[in-house]
Amino acid sequence: MNNIKQQSSGWVKTPLSYKTGVFGVVLLLLWIGIFKFTPAEAAAIEPLVKNHPFMGWLYSILSVQGVSNLVGISEIIIAFGLIYSFFNPKAGVFFGALASVLSIVTLSFLFTTPDTWKMVDGVPTTSFFLVKDILFLAVSLQVVEQNKKLLSL
Repeated sequence: MNNIKQQSSGWVKTPLSYKTGVFGVVLLLLWIGIFKFTPAEAAAIEPLVKNHPFMGWLYSILSVQGVSNLVGISEIIIAFGLIYSFFNPKAGVFFGALASVLSIVTLSFLFTTPDTWKMVDGVPTTSFFLVKDILFLAVSLQVVEQNKKLLSL
Protein backbone atom coordinates (compact mmCIF):
# COMPACT_ATOMS: atom_id res chain seq x y z
CA MET A 1 0.00 0.00 0.00
CA ASN A 2 2.84 2.40 0.85
CA ASN A 3 4.42 1.67 -2.54
CA ILE A 4 1.19 2.64 -4.33
CA LYS A 5 0.96 5.84 -2.30
CA GLN A 6 4.58 6.71 -3.09
CA GLN A 7 4.19 6.03 -6.81
CA SER A 8 1.04 8.11 -7.16
CA SER A 9 2.37 10.95 -5.02
CA GLY A 10 4.30 12.52 -7.91
CA TRP A 11 1.22 14.20 -9.33
CA VAL A 12 -0.05 15.40 -5.99
CA LYS A 13 3.25 16.65 -4.55
CA THR A 14 4.51 18.64 -7.51
CA PRO A 15 3.81 22.37 -7.86
CA LEU A 16 1.76 23.75 -10.72
CA SER A 17 4.83 25.45 -12.21
CA TYR A 18 6.60 22.10 -12.44
CA LYS A 19 3.58 20.41 -14.03
CA THR A 20 3.28 23.29 -16.52
CA GLY A 21 6.94 23.04 -17.50
CA VAL A 22 6.74 19.28 -18.00
CA PHE A 23 3.49 19.66 -19.95
CA GLY A 24 5.17 22.19 -22.26
CA VAL A 25 8.08 19.88 -22.96
CA VAL A 26 5.75 16.91 -23.50
CA LEU A 27 3.55 18.90 -25.89
CA LEU A 28 6.49 20.07 -27.98
CA LEU A 29 8.22 16.68 -27.99
CA LEU A 30 5.03 15.03 -29.24
CA TRP A 31 4.44 17.73 -31.85
CA ILE A 32 8.04 17.79 -33.08
CA GLY A 33 8.29 14.00 -32.85
CA ILE A 34 5.23 13.53 -35.06
CA PHE A 35 6.58 16.14 -37.50
CA LYS A 36 9.77 14.07 -37.89
CA PHE A 37 7.69 11.56 -39.88
CA THR A 38 7.24 14.11 -42.69
CA PRO A 39 9.62 14.48 -45.64
CA ALA A 40 10.00 18.22 -44.98
CA GLU A 41 11.29 17.70 -41.44
CA ALA A 42 13.47 14.77 -42.47
CA ALA A 43 15.19 17.04 -45.00
CA ALA A 44 15.41 19.88 -42.47
CA ILE A 45 17.26 17.85 -39.83
CA GLU A 46 19.58 16.09 -42.28
CA PRO A 47 22.37 18.72 -42.13
CA LEU A 48 22.19 18.72 -38.34
CA VAL A 49 22.40 14.96 -37.95
CA LYS A 50 24.82 14.39 -40.82
CA ASN A 51 27.41 16.77 -39.33
CA HIS A 52 27.13 15.41 -35.79
CA PRO A 53 30.11 13.22 -34.79
CA PHE A 54 27.92 10.74 -32.87
CA MET A 55 24.93 10.63 -35.21
CA GLY A 56 26.15 11.13 -38.78
CA TRP A 57 26.84 7.41 -39.21
CA LEU A 58 23.10 6.70 -39.05
CA TYR A 59 22.82 7.74 -42.71
CA SER A 60 25.07 4.82 -43.69
CA ILE A 61 22.44 2.36 -42.48
CA LEU A 62 19.16 4.29 -42.75
CA SER A 63 17.55 6.59 -45.28
CA VAL A 64 17.02 10.29 -44.62
CA GLN A 65 13.43 9.52 -43.67
CA GLY A 66 14.50 6.50 -41.61
CA VAL A 67 16.85 8.62 -39.49
CA SER A 68 14.17 11.24 -39.00
CA ASN A 69 11.64 8.55 -38.02
CA LEU A 70 14.12 7.16 -35.47
CA VAL A 71 14.59 10.61 -33.94
CA GLY A 72 10.82 11.19 -33.97
CA ILE A 73 9.98 7.92 -32.24
CA SER A 74 12.65 8.68 -29.62
CA GLU A 75 11.04 12.07 -28.94
CA ILE A 76 7.57 10.53 -28.69
CA ILE A 77 8.72 7.78 -26.32
CA ILE A 78 10.46 10.34 -24.10
CA ALA A 79 7.31 12.49 -24.08
CA PHE A 80 5.17 9.57 -22.89
CA GLY A 81 7.86 8.69 -20.34
CA LEU A 82 7.70 12.20 -18.94
CA ILE A 83 3.94 11.85 -18.55
CA TYR A 84 4.46 8.53 -16.77
CA SER A 85 6.97 10.22 -14.47
CA PHE A 86 4.06 11.80 -12.59
CA PHE A 87 2.99 8.32 -11.49
CA ASN A 88 6.30 6.47 -11.16
CA PRO A 89 9.34 8.26 -9.71
CA LYS A 90 11.80 5.62 -10.97
CA ALA A 91 10.50 6.20 -14.49
CA GLY A 92 10.77 9.92 -13.83
CA VAL A 93 14.48 9.69 -13.07
CA PHE A 94 15.06 7.53 -16.16
CA PHE A 95 13.00 9.57 -18.62
CA GLY A 96 14.18 12.87 -17.15
CA ALA A 97 17.75 11.71 -17.79
CA LEU A 98 16.86 10.62 -21.34
CA ALA A 99 15.19 13.97 -22.00
CA SER A 100 18.32 15.70 -20.68
CA VAL A 101 20.54 13.75 -23.07
CA LEU A 102 18.17 14.55 -25.95
CA SER A 103 18.38 18.26 -25.10
CA ILE A 104 22.17 18.19 -24.83
CA VAL A 105 22.47 16.46 -28.21
CA THR A 106 20.15 19.01 -29.80
CA LEU A 107 22.12 21.88 -28.27
CA SER A 108 25.35 20.33 -29.54
CA PHE A 109 24.09 20.89 -33.11
CA LEU A 110 24.86 24.57 -32.46
CA PHE A 111 28.54 23.64 -32.48
CA THR A 112 28.67 20.69 -34.92
CA THR A 113 26.65 22.07 -37.82
CA PRO A 114 28.43 24.46 -40.20
CA ASP A 115 26.86 27.89 -40.71
CA THR A 116 24.52 27.54 -37.73
CA TRP A 117 25.52 30.97 -36.44
CA LYS A 118 24.92 34.06 -38.57
CA MET A 119 25.28 37.81 -38.07
CA VAL A 120 22.10 39.76 -38.71
CA ASP A 121 22.40 43.53 -38.34
CA GLY A 122 25.45 43.02 -36.14
CA VAL A 123 23.70 40.57 -33.80
CA PRO A 124 24.76 36.91 -33.72
CA THR A 125 21.73 34.69 -34.35
CA THR A 126 21.07 31.02 -34.75
CA SER A 127 18.17 28.66 -35.12
CA PHE A 128 15.82 29.31 -32.24
CA PHE A 129 14.53 25.80 -32.85
CA LEU A 130 17.81 24.61 -31.35
CA VAL A 131 18.01 27.18 -28.56
CA LYS A 132 14.64 26.07 -27.12
CA ASP A 133 16.49 23.06 -25.75
CA ILE A 134 18.10 25.18 -23.06
CA LEU A 135 14.65 25.33 -21.46
CA PHE A 136 13.99 21.67 -22.27
CA LEU A 137 17.22 20.79 -20.47
CA ALA A 138 16.21 22.81 -17.40
CA VAL A 139 12.83 21.09 -17.18
CA SER A 140 14.37 17.66 -17.82
CA LEU A 141 16.85 18.16 -15.00
CA GLN A 142 13.97 19.24 -12.74
CA VAL A 143 12.18 15.98 -13.58
CA VAL A 144 15.25 14.02 -12.45
CA GLU A 145 15.64 16.08 -9.27
CA GLN A 146 11.93 16.03 -8.37
CA ASN A 147 11.67 12.27 -8.80
CA LYS A 148 14.86 11.59 -6.85
CA LYS A 149 13.26 13.53 -3.97
CA LEU A 150 10.09 11.43 -4.24
CA LEU A 151 12.14 8.23 -4.18
CA SER A 152 13.91 9.30 -1.01
CA LEU A 153 10.65 9.91 0.93
